[in-house]
Amino acid sequence: MTEVALNAGDTAWVLASSALVLLMTPGLAFFYGGMVRAKSALNMMMMSMITIAVVSVLWVIYGFKLAFGYEGNSPWYGSFSLSGLGDAVNELTNNGGIYPIPLLVFATFQLMFAIITPALISGAIADRAKFVSWTLFVALWVTLVYFPVAHWVFAFGNKVGDTVTGAGFLASRGVEDFAGGTAVHINAGAAGLALAIVLGRRIGWQKSPMRPHSLPLVLLGAGLLWFGWFGFNAGSALGANATAGLAFLNTQVATAGALLGWVLTEKFRDGHPTSLGAASGAVAGLVAITPACAFVAPWAAVVIGFLAGVICALAVGLKYRFGFDDALDVVGVHLVGGIVGSLAIGFFGSSKVNSLGLDGLFYGGGATLLGKQALAVGLVMGYSFVVTLIIGFFIEKTIGFRVKTENELAGVDLSEHAESAYEMGGILKGGR
Repeated sequence: MTEVALNAGDTAWVLASSALVLLMTPGLAFFYGGMVRAKSALNMMMMSMITIAVVSVLWVIYGFKLAFGYEGNSPWYGSFSLSGLGDAVNELTNNGGIYPIPLLVFATFQLMFAIITPALISGAIADRAKFVSWTLFVALWVTLVYFPVAHWVFAFGNKVGDTVTGAGFLASRGVEDFAGGTAVHINAGAAGLALAIVLGRRIGWQKSPMRPHSLPLVLLGAGLLWFGWFGFNAGSALGANATAGLAFLNTQVATAGALLGWVLTEKFRDGHPTSLGAASGAVAGLVAITPACAFVAPWAAVVIGFLAGVICALAVGLKYRFGFDDALDVVGVHLVGGIVGSLAIGFFGSSKVNSLGLDGLFYGGGATLLGKQALAVGLVMGYSFVVTLIIGFFIEKTIGFRVKTENELAGVDLSEHAESAYEMGGILKGGR
């Protein structure tokens, strides 16, 4: 058997990508922080920051093993081990084959995905959650939902010769999700819907204005997300290679297409494009191209992005029709965008751009791939929604999840953190 040697260039790229993906969570904090009212801005940003701390600690204790361990040879979860990663210092990565990067570098890269996924959920329950309860929720949710789902999707198993052990249920069945359309975005979107149901509507929802307090912060956050997403998608190639280049380009052009799709939808529907729409459209495109970025041609990436921009712009209004208060459109952007991107592979997937992928309907591959993608969408969405409901109701019935009415009216920044984002006279008047 040929020995695989450490590749410094691949290792450097994955390390850099890990830093880019970590930057996405502070970027998300700016994005979400600008979208809420001024009296909730710090709390919204803190919900992302505490996620970094909680998930990082759990990851090295048992999270990585639960997501990528293979000792139990289970398709549903990795291994229950508290051994951490101390014994992996000199190992190379083996995930369906050996990669010339240290296992610790792979673990670090995957940690950043584990961090941002629960942080995405926080936007659905803006303005009304207890900070301690949110912190407990993050710990329970990544343990019971994210770590197992990451195993289903991202764990391709430990390969020795022709024998593979410990591959995830969806990964072993040929489901294509290059960087997390199911494991990250559909997972977080379904959880956001469940928590919005558990916590209920904000006081004054649909009656009082709840406009973003700082659109410049929203645009800054969207820009940081866009920048970091190159590590998210292209870094998932686990090397500085042609696949990374394809994912990088597709990420750029799909995001551009989605931004255009969203603002054009606003123009025809409302008469004017908005900066909030441009930022949201960009994020919708990033979400949609995430699973498909290494399996489709660049022209298809533009189409996927544009469709995601239009569909997500229309989908964010569903909360008013069905009556759930998804404060910052986690469902409309991440759940719907993730579904669009995951299913799009079944149409636009091409083995010509990636020999490891299957051909979709438009390339003569029939409906086989589309069926696999639909299975992944349904399984992840259903599991995340149900388990999140259980976790949410458990916290609500024990320590309480929602703040008191008077604290919600005064602002969760003051009640939860004894701080306010702005001290300028009058800016907090009326909660604006």
